[in-house]
Amino acid sequence: MTDEKSEFRREEERIEANSDVFKKELGLSDLVLTQILFIVGLPWIGVAAKQGNSHIVLWLLAMLLFYIPSAVVVTYLNRIMPLEGGLYQWAKLGFNELTGFLVAWNLWLFAILNTSEIGLQITQYLVYIWGPESEWLTESRWFIGLVTLVIIGVLVVITSIGLSVGKWVHKAGGVLMLAIFVAILVLPLLNLANGTLSEYNPLKIEMPVFSSLMTLNLLGKMGFGAFGGFEYVAIHAGECRNPVRSISRSIVVAAPLIVIMFILGTSSMLALVGQDKVDLIAPIPQVLTAGFGPLGIVASVATLTILALLCIRLAQASVMFGGNTRLPMVAGWDDLLPNWFTKLHEKYRTPVNSILFVGAATLLFGLIGLIGVGKQESFQLLWNASGVFYALTYLVMFAIPLFGLQNANQSHPLWLKIVALSGFLMTLLYVSVSIVPIVQVESRLGFALRISGLIVITNVIGLIIFLAAQKRRKAIQTK
Repeated sequence: MTDEKSEFRREEERIEANSDVFKKELGLSDLVLTQILFIVGLPWIGVAAKQGNSHIVLWLLAMLLFYIPSAVVVTYLNRIMPLEGGLYQWAKLGFNELTGFLVAWNLWLFAILNTSEIGLQITQYLVYIWGPESEWLTESRWFIGLVTLVIIGVLVVITSIGLSVGKWVHKAGGVLMLAIFVAILVLPLLNLANGTLSEYNPLKIEMPVFSSLMTLNLLGKMGFGAFGGFEYVAIHAGECRNPVRSISRSIVVAAPLIVIMFILGTSSMLALVGQDKVDLIAPIPQVLTAGFGPLGIVASVATLTILALLCIRLAQASVMFGGNTRLPMVAGWDDLLPNWFTKLHEKYRTPVNSILFVGAATLLFGLIGLIGVGKQESFQLLWNASGVFYALTYLVMFAIPLFGLQNANQSHPLWLKIVALSGFLMTLLYVSVSIVPIVQVESRLGFALRISGLIVITNVIGLIIFLAAQKRRKAIQTK
């Protein structure tokens, strides 16, 4: 067992040595604002509002059963393995190389699909800025494709320069996110004072109907879907000034703020828009327009606020895109991908080849997603598929305290295993209900088959890539 533990430590030291070339750009404030920016997804208050006043009970259950467990497990794993690559390294060292690679593969696909939605989302926001006469643009695949191309080009440039610039983009996005939610929380009070809102009770509670499939669907999505993301900044652990302390403290600071933003933001959505009129693609522009509209001269603020949302979405995409470019690089360190992916820019010390590859793949998926489906269905298909890829990585993450790290002779306390089991079951619930679309689609069976087929086929492709890499590596070793 001592030899196995020594091998575990040698592998950690090898990864740390590879990370020494990076500039240590990230501190506590960078990570806190990035956590808020990354976790607070713009559509989630709309999803929660679909359940009416029972959303508070569902948010609290999601927090207890998933949010707290994920924060605890991420903090624990980052403390014992503060390594560039984050969850990829945790899965590899916690179980084995194949598990690590498939985790990285699914995490990479999640980020690719999620980022590829950006053109679809931003064109929807433009309707709120330019007015109903511009709605034809959001129906144009050519226009959405052009927007996607321009945005991905910008992301490639920012990520190539590195976190010295990227962290300011992320911090600005985090500050704007906080400001937007302050506006959302205040708007019902302003409308109440103005007489354009008859009543507002943000903490009105109703019990959900737990026997309803829709309720279970939303609970799973408000758990993993809305609250997932604490582990993502750990991908940049090798670029943090103090990865153990800073990442742990960022979770402690960001977690309560995010809970407040989600619960009170949903209450504002219900008060200003109503349960049956929620736009699932762009609920925040919708609630801002509904809130500022009746306030006369203040209404001009709505356009500026929605413009700020475009900046927030770009910053979120930058966080996801930047982390995603590190995954091919760390897989290249392990000779699971060609060494080409590990090449760093001479000046900025960023994985320039990996960045270009991820940019091209993101653009390709974005364009494919626009073919053959309607606007709402396209968004739901991409969103659900990307969420399932992400959830598969979380199932592995929660399994590490339950079954993993045997080679490090690491013993996990019982309370941690209980917490991890709760997170695992909530993530499993999310996977189970993600094939059920909330919006109406032409064929629910066809929708489910497309998601399932995409997940199975892409993971088979990942397995083939891994086996080919192993074969190539053995051939080199025998020469």
